[in-house]
Amino acid sequence: MAYVITEPCVDVKDASCVDVCPVDCIYEADRQYYINVDECINCAACEPVCPVAAIFALEAVPPDQASFIEFAKEQG
Repeated sequence: MAYVITEPCVDVKDASCVDVCPVDCIYEADRQYYINVDECINCAACEPVCPVAAIFALEAVPPDQASFIEFAKEQG
């Protein structure tokens, strides 16, 4: 299981999640941050600090946000 950053992060890019990630698996894209799903250790440190509630466990991503799973996979 990995974590995914979804639509609420687009154009917000608050770096709180980056600051708490123990393995530095969160990267900056043009309009948002994304989590490299291969590097994520599933610690969940990023989820509670996200000020816009954009981070979900892979299996908990809302259906209307599923495209962000593919976005993260393509980036990583």
